[in-house]
Amino acid sequence: MKIDRIEAFAIGNPWKNWILVKVTSDAGHVGWGEATTGLTTQPAMGALGEIARLFLGRDPRAIQANWMDAHKALYLSGDGVILAAMAGIETACWDIVGKELGLPLYRLLGGLAQPRIRTYANGWYQAERDPARFAERTRAVAAKGYSALKFDPFGHNFRTLDRAERAKTLALIEAVRAALPDDVDIILEFHDRLTPLEALSVARDVARFRPLWIEDPTWSEDVPALARVARDSPVRVAAGERFKTLGKFAELFALGGVDMVLPEYLSLGGLWRMKEAAAVAAAHGALVSPHNAQSPLSTALNVHFDIATHNAFIQECFDDFHVEWADEIFSGYPRIADGCLAPSEAPGHGVSVNEAAFAKHPYGARNFMNMFSAGWEKRNS
Repeated sequence: MKIDRIEAFAIGNPWKNWILVKVTSDAGHVGWGEATTGLTTQPAMGALGEIARLFLGRDPRAIQANWMDAHKALYLSGDGVILAAMAGIETACWDIVGKELGLPLYRLLGGLAQPRIRTYANGWYQAERDPARFAERTRAVAAKGYSALKFDPFGHNFRTLDRAERAKTLALIEAVRAALPDDVDIILEFHDRLTPLEALSVARDVARFRPLWIEDPTWSEDVPALARVARDSPVRVAAGERFKTLGKFAELFALGGVDMVLPEYLSLGGLWRMKEAAAVAAAHGALVSPHNAQSPLSTALNVHFDIATHNAFIQECFDDFHVEWADEIFSGYPRIADGCLAPSEAPGHGVSVNEAAFAKHPYGARNFMNMFSAGWEKRNS
């Protein structure tokens, strides 16, 4: 069996164009993957068209060999756009292999390690940065059965918070915490916003709200600074969604203070690389909670990974808060039940993609967020 065709499609989700990848084999098998990059679209679309040559004519079942040969051909690229494109092709090939063998993806990734994965909601707070509105949205999330939720309360602040902005931020967190039952956790997303000292100061302020973790409190590419914050923070710090190499995870663990990382398969180049990142975490007695801010297809891929990974802790999910027409495009993806997600037993990743509906939701040149501009929380809603 050989890869006969690779196609890329941009779907106009309002705040992040989704990039889907279709791989077809000469045996007639079709696999779907995702290569969404979030803050840009056309560079990844172009990359998919250009690197397809490295995969065409190759056996889609030789996932590791194909990936490494392409990586070498691209001079060991650490470019996030290239890695996302490679992940799109790789995940579509996993889908093909599962369909050929008649097996769900998690069985190909090592088999069952846990029957389901606890799940937290994100993307739910598409509203004004107002405590009453956030509290209202919070109650709706809890009603859907999630046992945890994540949000960024910081508005468009960068590096520091003045007194008024710190008070507003703390009021938002307090409103969300008060609106939730005690057994529902909150996770505070910082989006790399603050200086290390400011991040530590805020971490001390928010400790009373008992967050499950604070995420990327300072620029996460500066691993020593991130580790310094983690060591001194009174609450757990988690990071890693932007890491593109396994060495970044190893460096963070070596510096100490972190027992949770958030790998993103699109940043790393695919699911197999994320399995390797989980192994690095396991070697340090740490947990992984994959980052996932793409389409329902990526949710399905991550859930297969999670239940085949013994140190997967909790899974991020936006799916209940996407555009209503997402279900025109995707079917068969996991749905929340008792605060958890479980994968399909269908061959491959189990998600069906309705290609005929793509034309109704074309790429949008303004379908992007700037998390450092006022009002970004509305996500172009």
